[in-house]
Amino acid sequence: MSEWLRGRSPAPPSQLIGRITELAAGAIGPNPTPEQLLDAAESAMARLLREGCLTRSSALDLLAVDALVTYAFEAAAEAPELLDARTQRALVRLSAFAEPYPA
Repeated sequence: MSEWLRGRSPAPPSQLIGRITELAAGAIGPNPTPEQLLDAAESAMARLLREGCLTRSSALDLLAVDALVTYAFEAAAEAPELLDARTQRALVRLSAFAEPYPA
């Protein structure tokens, strides 16, 4: 995964690469799919919400989750014919995090 991350432009800061790699450990191979990246983001976000993410100590984790979602869409763009369907599925999955928090 680190090789793939280091190939991104602009390159993410080393601390962010490290945290993304930790959060995605075991879930993502050397050439991650959009689904694998989104799975890792979803899993990390669920953990953050369970543990509470209201302090500065969660900032790097939140940035890593954001980066994983961004990279999922970047990877999805490599197959434009699937982008609409992948985007729909991602929105459904990510919007589920808002359900326990009514407006």
